[in-house]
Amino acid sequence: MNFLQTEKLHKSYGDRVLFRDLDLSLDQGDKMALIAPNGKGKSTLMNILAGLEHPDSGRVTFRNDIRIGFLPQDPPFDPQSSAWDCIFDSGSEVARTVRQYEQAVERSDTAGMQHLLGEMDRLHAWGFESRAKEILGRLQITELDKPVGTFSGGQKKRVALAKLLLDEPDLYLLDEPTNHLDIDMVEWLEEELNTGKKTILMVTHDRYFLDDVCNGIIELDDNNVYYYKGDYAYYLEKRAERRAAQQSEYDSNQNILRRELEWVRRQPKARGTKSKSRLDAYYNLKDETKRVREEKGIEMQVKMQHLGSKIVELIKVSKSYGDKVLLDKFTYTFNRGERIAIAGANGTGKTTLLNMLVGRIQPDAGKIIVGDTIQFGFYEQNGMKFSDDERVIEHVRKIAEVVETASGQKISASQMLTRFDFPPDRQWIVIGKLSGGEKKRLYLLTVLMQNPNFLILDEPTNDLDILTLNKLEEFLLDYPGCLVVVSHDRHFMDKICDHTFVLEGKGQVRVYPGNYTRYRAEKLHEKNTQPAETVKPATEKPAEVRPAKEKIKLSFKEKMEFEQLESDIPRLEAEKKELEQALGTTSDGNELTRISERLGKIIGELDEKSMRWLELSEFIG
Repeated sequence: MNFLQTEKLHKSYGDRVLFRDLDLSLDQGDKMALIAPNGKGKSTLMNILAGLEHPDSGRVTFRNDIRIGFLPQDPPFDPQSSAWDCIFDSGSEVARTVRQYEQAVERSDTAGMQHLLGEMDRLHAWGFESRAKEILGRLQITELDKPVGTFSGGQKKRVALAKLLLDEPDLYLLDEPTNHLDIDMVEWLEEELNTGKKTILMVTHDRYFLDDVCNGIIELDDNNVYYYKGDYAYYLEKRAERRAAQQSEYDSNQNILRRELEWVRRQPKARGTKSKSRLDAYYNLKDETKRVREEKGIEMQVKMQHLGSKIVELIKVSKSYGDKVLLDKFTYTFNRGERIAIAGANGTGKTTLLNMLVGRIQPDAGKIIVGDTIQFGFYEQNGMKFSDDERVIEHVRKIAEVVETASGQKISASQMLTRFDFPPDRQWIVIGKLSGGEKKRLYLLTVLMQNPNFLILDEPTNDLDILTLNKLEEFLLDYPGCLVVVSHDRHFMDKICDHTFVLEGKGQVRVYPGNYTRYRAEKLHEKNTQPAETVKPATEKPAEVRPAKEKIKLSFKEKMEFEQLESDIPRLEAEKKELEQALGTTSDGNELTRISERLGKIIGELDEKSMRWLELSEFIG
């Protein structure tokens, strides 16, 4: 028997069918990612598996006596309980016993303590409290006695994650586990989930996290379930093959249908048995063909405002809150077409820096100079301001009735929504009925409708499904304006950004001329090659070092990096040529200085990226 099995699950909300006759299975030791478009019931399915919702029909079967741990997107905690109480309010026998022992100590209950001492020994529970503090520390939950009702959504999610990891269930159900975690936390969580033989079913948009944790992918597509035993790149390859086969079948069926339709129209009303059989076959083929459609991507091309020569300049910018220094005399000049990722631990000031760029927060010292032609588009982490009873199309029409695309075409608000994968039947429903991912997509549309030439994205990947993320990346790779991104999604940052600001704490910002993964690799190299006298004392447990393996092919991350280099190098060469031509035609001294500085940066980047391309190309093919 499978560890988990569903049989003919059906779930609808009104006229909207999320899934029908859904059969799903999971074996012990499987670590599977669940992929489906937003609005197709991923979170609802996870709630059903966790027993928090009931299907309209069908059933869920688990192997006997397994314990289920569920991490929802919005954990339901008693707002009056402290973080510490939430950790101990657990289905874990160990946590329950530790709590009972602590209460017996508080009451000076000698008999109870004596009994529980044996239980603590039996369960090997003496390390539970230190383990709890370690996990909470890693997740930056330090105010353990504070009511969780005063916590942010991200803090609550991290408390729920800590509780789940301490419970050590037999089956982990994880709904977007990386939301609200910084990159260091995500990498630590990968190690935790890879420890031991865990069985995991997760919904995640983080493709590096998916590759590092999961050994397979389950795709829900049009009420069908497809299993892929492999990484994300394998999934994309096999999914493309399946889609191509379906499209070929669709095209073939369309040709047959056209011929059969001509026959149907020629037939007299009175038909014999043979004709009726052929007619039934026609209608069956017609119904089957309706289920297969060529997949259309979300079209995000909108007109961008003209970008002048002066972009944004930060001159010795400083910002503090009390004793906490976020920026200390930070200076940087943005150039045309730059794509910058901002990384750093939670609380180092990433969102504060974004708010200073758009003028919502003023620096304590220094200046921020914004060019006259700059039109910011700011996708904020908590910027969605929707009325739940407002209809989708009504909200979009408040921004613009007509939108001009990059090609100069003028389209209506309804057409724009259709391009963003909101078909007409979804445009007239109230926003409160949209899924979390659909709301994010709607919010992104409203930002892009403002035709920005300097786009700022603060955690844009949260709650977006992987298919939508792929389309967003395609748009951003072709976006000609300036781009600044804060995200914990390393794949997303690596693919679209070529520079990285790393907020290292105490006001220090490291400007790194490469993507985030290259920065982390360089930092790791620096750490592993530090002089012997600076190595930590032998009394501290050394970090585990994995033995080096002979490299025979590129990893998935390196393949993504190689693809990015193949698009970056021609773009930089084109900009270099443009700057060299501008040097010969410009007489303004300030402009000559600016062009010369930029040209020097471009040449340096080209050399670096070309060397890296040569290094990776040795393993291609």
